[in-house]
Amino acid sequence: MLAVLACIPLPLRAADLPSPVQAYTAVATKPVTHDVELVVMVTAPYKTKLLRVWMPVPQSDNVQEVVHSEVTTFPVEIVPEVATESVFGNKFAYFEFPNPQGAMVIRHKLRIKVSELHWDIDPNKVQTISTWPDGFAPYLRGEEQAVVMDGRFEKLLADIVPKQTNPVHDLGAVMDYVDTAFTYDHRKASLRASSAHALEHKTGHCSDYHGFCAAMGRLMKVPTRVTYGINTFPKASPSHCKLEAFLPPYGWVSFDVSETQKLVSLIRNDATLDDGSKDRLVSAAHARLMSGFRDNTWFKQTQGTDYDLAPKAQHRVPVVRTIYAEADGVALADPDPSAAGETKFSWMTAQRFDSVPPVKNPFADPASLRQ
Repeated sequence: MLAVLACIPLPLRAADLPSPVQAYTAVATKPVTHDVELVVMVTAPYKTKLLRVWMPVPQSDNVQEVVHSEVTTFPVEIVPEVATESVFGNKFAYFEFPNPQGAMVIRHKLRIKVSELHWDIDPNKVQTISTWPDGFAPYLRGEEQAVVMDGRFEKLLADIVPKQTNPVHDLGAVMDYVDTAFTYDHRKASLRASSAHALEHKTGHCSDYHGFCAAMGRLMKVPTRVTYGINTFPKASPSHCKLEAFLPPYGWVSFDVSETQKLVSLIRNDATLDDGSKDRLVSAAHARLMSGFRDNTWFKQTQGTDYDLAPKAQHRVPVVRTIYAEADGVALADPDPSAAGETKFSWMTAQRFDSVPPVKNPFADPASLRQ
């Protein structure tokens, strides 16, 4: 009896309760400095009276440092208002272009230092919290646009996790389900971190994968959030999101379910590897995912979903991927240049990165799993 009781997690004292503003606890390795030039070209509909644009401004924390940040516009010079929204603390540069003629160009040049992050989670050390402090409410709520939770999710969760045991193991079961049930497809993506889209279609891109995982985590009383940032290597669109779950005592831990799935597919289809090597690399990829990992080819811009922008827009946003724009109060369509055959864009990005030292995307490099 004593041995059984010893395995039951003890409730935390009030003084020991976690905080959503806890600093990241990951071990930082392989530091890199990225010189970033991000250019956004926004074309409002003809005779628009007022074009409004919000561009996320990355912030420094204990795992990334913004060394320099400079924003300019063309062909008209606009000095942006910089404001921070109140729910998640996301910061935005806000622009107003009266009577825009042709494309309006915004250029953001910044230097940012990031590292590869490893949490090395021990599931046995993760604490179960029965009642979370009020500060975690935004990370446990069901939402209108993005991380939706309803009876369909509850029913599916009962199949995936019949009985909750350990937050890490239970999240792992959800991620395993996503890996086997979901197909990555930009042509069938919501672009809104929509858990409902993911549930209904079993397809999408990173935000659908991670919006779904966030919903399932919240149903299990694990605070979760979708974090959007920028990949610092060539791709059609630089935006990419990750899932974060709050797992005491580790705090916020990063997981990239969609990129791990793509890496595993790359390994399985590699004709130069024998079956044994493939199995070992696949196991290593899953182990890296569940231990908590964030690459040094990505930096965070926003966190959270379904919030009012600052200054306030006409509507709340589900997420902000690269920018958010409104023409006379109507949101401009969020483009996905990675969707094959898509040719109509109200705005588009161009980007350039210079990284010192040079780094590879570890989700496209199976050799990174051997390090």
